[in-house]
Amino acid sequence: MINKLTIKELKQEAAIFAEIETKYDEPGLYGVTDGKAVGTYLEHKFTAYLLEKYVCEKGNSASGIDLPGLEVDIKVTSIKQPQSSCPL
Repeated sequence: MINKLTIKELKQEAAIFAEIETKYDEPGLYGVTDGKAVGTYLEHKFTAYLLEKYVCEKGNSASGIDLPGLEVDIKVTSIKQPQSSCPL
């Protein structure tokens, strides 16, 4: 049985996902300078990763929130140029 995603598990999975992604080459992103495209790609990849392991409500770009059941919007930023695009 697949468990329902909680905030605690979301935080744990984010750390695991980040560790996995730092070790993984992503040739499709080589040379991409559009930060928004990179962020969107990783947000979708992380959401898909979560949906493989947990039950959670998936949002969409139109709704403006990635995980509405948890009231969580996923954001990706660069360690070289951290920023927030969230208006809240």
